Amino acid sequence: MLPSANLALSFLLELVALVALGYWGFQASDNTLLKFILGLGAPILLIVVWGMWLAPKSSRRLRRPWLQIVKLLVFGVTALALANAGQTTLAVIFAVVVIINAALAEIWKQE
Repeated sequence: MLPSANLALSFLLELVALVALGYWGFQASDNTLLKFILGLGAPILLIVVWGMWLAPKSSRRLRRPWLQIVKLLVFGVTALALANAGQTTLAVIFAVVVIINAALAEIWKQE
């Protein structure tokens, strides 16, 4: 039961990262064009990176330990983006949940 819940939490964190990066992008500038470029571009870049190297069915999926390292980097950048957008409390909560999720995934040998 708990390992399955942790996998569901992993997926939820991926979705939160997409939304958070989009939020950051739309908050990052006063320039309307730049807002749209960053607000749409950052989540799209995450989708591409995740799809190529982190997705379970990708033919180019990274192996341990690089898989975990890149995932933590992606989530770390997301937490920094939230903090940069003025959402420090959300950034800290997100980072703590990511660390707990990653630790449990390591204990239960989840990828």
